[in-house]
Amino acid sequence: MYDGGSLSEPSLLQRAVGELRVAVKRFGPETVLDELRQVGCLKARFPRRIVPGWMDVVMLNTGGGVAGGDRLDLAFRVGAGGQVTIAAQAAERFYRALAADAPSRVRTRLTVADGGALEWLPQETILFDRSALDRRLEVDLAADARFLGVETIVFGRAAMGETVRQGWLRDLIRVRRGEELLLHDAIRLNGEIAAALARPAVGGGASVVTTMVYLAPDAGAKLDAVRDALGCAEAGASVWNGMMVARILGADSASVRATVVAALGVLREARPLPRVWLC
Repeated sequence: MYDGGSLSEPSLLQRAVGELRVAVKRFGPETVLDELRQVGCLKARFPRRIVPGWMDVVMLNTGGGVAGGDRLDLAFRVGAGGQVTIAAQAAERFYRALAADAPSRVRTRLTVADGGALEWLPQETILFDRSALDRRLEVDLAADARFLGVETIVFGRAAMGETVRQGWLRDLIRVRRGEELLLHDAIRLNGEIAAALARPAVGGGASVVTTMVYLAPDAGAKLDAVRDALGCAEAGASVWNGMMVARILGADSASVRATVVAALGVLREARPLPRVWLC
């Protein structure tokens, strides 16, 4: 009767695995698709062009969120002279992990060749109470490549009355230009996350944090305008080695997003945001 399995065997929960690889290149005055690989829950869509010369890529996770033990691998490559904006269809949600689960694992690599430009504009990363996330963003730029990146982490949605009291987070952003490491930005939180964020030297009570990185020849020239755009928010921006880094803190994602949009308006020279940001 029980030839198909034993009742004593532990149940194994299904885990999502996704792989997405996209490469673009310059073809005449336009940027066109060069390579596309989609595996599992990760997909890419290519909306109609808004700005000549730029390609838009929209990432989708058909799994509807990320749970403990899920593994997502993403790679985007821009050829010489190509210009691409990468966005996500919606905010990504990381749900509560079971005690026996491995952390959710997300690995993203962005590579930009000579004269290329890449904008990394995913929407918010929403963490739920007792979630566990191990995430890395690796950016490799040629000497004269340009890069704009935004990462926002929401520790529980204020409008829903959510609080991330406990959890596990390892989040790393690493940026290289040529062989030079320009940025190694690591967030490590474990255990009582809400209590840690309440400390003045950590989050000062904030539940939303955004990191913006901008590498371009005009980074220094745009610093004052970006600081004006940040306004009176709990935020700051600095420039060194041709790179601007800004950090924005807030108590809710709506106010932080409004500040991010204002800063992006300066850095993107008033080009329209991806349509998915307006939904």
